[in-house]
Amino acid sequence: MYLSRLILDPWSPQVMSEMGDPYQMHRTLMKAFPGAEEGGPGRVLFRVDVDRRTDVPTVLVQSEKEPDWTFLLERRYLLDVPGNPAWRAYSPVLRAGQRLRFLLRANPTIRRVFEAGKPGKRIGLVREEDQMAWLKRKAEAGGFSLDAVRVIPRGKRRSNRNGASGTHICVDFQGVLTVTEPAKFLETLRSGIGAAKGYGFGLLSIAPV
Repeated sequence: MYLSRLILDPWSPQVMSEMGDPYQMHRTLMKAFPGAEEGGPGRVLFRVDVDRRTDVPTVLVQSEKEPDWTFLLERRYLLDVPGNPAWRAYSPVLRAGQRLRFLLRANPTIRRVFEAGKPGKRIGLVREEDQMAWLKRKAEAGGFSLDAVRVIPRGKRRSNRNGASGTHICVDFQGVLTVTEPAKFLETLRSGIGAAKGYGFGLLSIAPV
């Protein structure tokens, strides 16, 4: 896998537009990866963080394939600072019992069937206890357990995909986890957690305790 850090130009018209429509940012980021005729991009996850002091947005991108950010240098999209963009290979070494700090920006949902014989619909979870229960289920299925968690509501994020508008509940989970099944946890890191990954959700960031 690869991790990229992009510091965006907050005065760029394109950046300002995409900050309000994360799916459009997703479409821009995907241009750094191979198209379907070249084998496809693989799983790409991203998260946008904004520095509260400067209002400068930074995008963290995790990808299965090495990115080529050259096209972003040809437009007013990245802030002109040294080492921007930056990317590196990412091969976390995991073991059972390992404790890690984590940050997850997620869209916690549950699928409910309202009419027999028809596919269920995703419903956003708004209560903190429901969001925590959702995360515990994801942890059990994803090869880790939760030691300490802080739930930070981030409101709702709106986006437009192919003319259809949507709203997603945004929650940050921060805390400490323990790896219980390393192979399964590595797959969780690679695939992300939860729904709406094309809208900037699902990237699980880890660091040593």
